[in-house]
Amino acid sequence: MNTVTHSIVKPLLGWVSLFAGWEILVRLQLWPMWIFPSPQRVLTVLFNLLKTGDLFSAVGVSVQRLAIGFIIAVIIGTLIGLGLARNRNLKQIFGGLILGLQTLPSICWLPLALLWFGLNEKAILFVVVMGAVLSITVAVEGAVRTIPPTYLRVGKMFKLSRFNMYRRIIVPAMLPNFVTGLKQGWAFAWRSLMAGEMLFITAGLGQLLMIGRELNNIAQVMAVMLTIVVLGLAIDVLIFGLVERHLHRQWGFIRR
Repeated sequence: MNTVTHSIVKPLLGWVSLFAGWEILVRLQLWPMWIFPSPQRVLTVLFNLLKTGDLFSAVGVSVQRLAIGFIIAVIIGTLIGLGLARNRNLKQIFGGLILGLQTLPSICWLPLALLWFGLNEKAILFVVVMGAVLSITVAVEGAVRTIPPTYLRVGKMFKLSRFNMYRRIIVPAMLPNFVTGLKQGWAFAWRSLMAGEMLFITAGLGQLLMIGRELNNIAQVMAVMLTIVVLGLAIDVLIFGLVERHLHRQWGFIRR
């Protein structure tokens, strides 16, 4: 019962509180209904989007773009992060530059994406990659640097080659913190994708947001925002959460 309460009931209370507070604000009539629609109105629009299939189509396009851009960012960010963590010269030369670029909002990459690629899929993927790759790089570097030095000394004692050192010691030891960094990179990728899709007319959740804005349909805007939140939560719990808990149990951070 305690496990069920912790995993289902308590998180559900947060959603109930959100919708209850939302309904109270609507009933107070602080704003006109067309500016601040009721939860019922937003859910009605959401169900209509599901019924027509527009929401399923938009989610499919956005998730596909997000997956491609995120995979590219993970590959690039992991390689750069490993290089910075294991090579002091690279860290001294490029470490400050990467930290500085990480503070740059992802929307700042949009003008470059337009000038370099034009109004097409490549521009959106570029923004997604740049929005996630730097945070993944920093996460990978931090994950490697937090590996206990004893592990590395054991590898040297057994005279492991550089490849086997990475395969048998560095990569397994960095995985728990690495997955945590991937969650952060995924969140940045989501934000970057929405910025790219809202830039010009293209299929995706960003387009539905812009259509709602142009039609002055705040209920549709809020319905799409709710969809993005639910999708992000589902991915975090069903993918990253499961992998993270498995790795933490494997490494003894939490009880089985």
